Amino acid sequence: MTGVPAVAEAPWALLAEVTHACPLHCPYCSNPLELVRRSGELSADEWARVFAEAADLGVVQAHVSGGEPLLRPDLERIVSAAARAGVYTQLVTSGVGLTAGRLGALLDAGIESVQLSVQDARAADSDLIAGTAAFAAKERAAEVIRAAGVPFGLNVVLHRRNLGHLAAILDLGRAWGAGRVELANTQFYGWALRNRAALLPTRDQLDEARRTVAAHRERHPSGPELVWVAPDYHDGVPKPCMGGWGARSITVGPDGTALPCPAAYAIADLDAPNVRAHDLGWIWRESPAFNAYRGTGWMKDPCRTCSRREADFGGCRCQAYALTGDAGRTDPACSLSPDHGLVLAAVAASGDGETGLPGLVYRRPGRRRTAS
Repeated sequence: MTGVPAVAEAPWALLAEVTHACPLHCPYCSNPLELVRRSGELSADEWARVFAEAADLGVVQAHVSGGEPLLRPDLERIVSAAARAGVYTQLVTSGVGLTAGRLGALLDAGIESVQLSVQDARAADSDLIAGTAAFAAKERAAEVIRAAGVPFGLNVVLHRRNLGHLAAILDLGRAWGAGRVELANTQFYGWALRNRAALLPTRDQLDEARRTVAAHRERHPSGPELVWVAPDYHDGVPKPCMGGWGARSITVGPDGTALPCPAAYAIADLDAPNVRAHDLGWIWRESPAFNAYRGTGWMKDPCRTCSRREADFGGCRCQAYALTGDAGRTDPACSLSPDHGLVLAAVAASGDGETGLPGLVYRRPGRRRTAS
């Protein structure tokens, strides 16, 4: 792999996946198919070193995530270490287990904002996607967050089974008191790729969803802020890979695996470094994995000569690998990609109706559960 730039700019964000354990089983989960066991997780002291090295490197914001970070009994110690390092820290949670007491302890430790996930606007629909009855716990968590007065964001992963409920989801965000609602259209790798036939929306659904978001913004100019994370299967235009590979953010997994992108676990030949063996500065600046697809020198045609190569960086490396087995190929979501037919075929197969959809394969280590 070639084309390594001489200097990598400092990252500004760290995604700290402190555990892969989770009470939910979402079929689009961003965790890898092979989950890290609890016995392999970094200790609180190891996380403290990671946060200190991240701050020295230039990181200013950390998302403490999972899995479900609340399942770490030492989460307060981990958060406190981030605060001591001077890193702004957000808790990313399912809400299951978030009591007023636990949130208070985390705020005392240094948590400065909370992002809560929800799968749909109604309990039955949300619980079907989560693979467990969790909506009531999420509703209670929203009350706890609102009562604490902490900055509150709601995250909703959008797909074929909930896009038709988007207006109700947006109303839910207002009712729960979220200041920001992130509408993250499903990215199809890992668990989501395994469930693509059941989750890939139609173009009509996406067009209607865009209209719904625009209308909601017009009706409610004072908020909450709506962030629309664009899909890429239908438009023929790839999204820039995390602002470019190894450009903005570092992901550190539960066992210390360091990646330029949360989905890069799946790239088998990446040889991802680990914070137990290397400091974060070396990982960011020097490691072959983080330099593999930086800049544009690694590109082949059509990316190498494309006028958009500095804007979309050839698209998503993880998606390229997931669909073609080669992370160096042009993202098949791009209409110029020689592999674009793979995406067109998936879109064509998605059809227009809701009948005949395959069951969901839930995220569960060691076994599989399906639902129609």
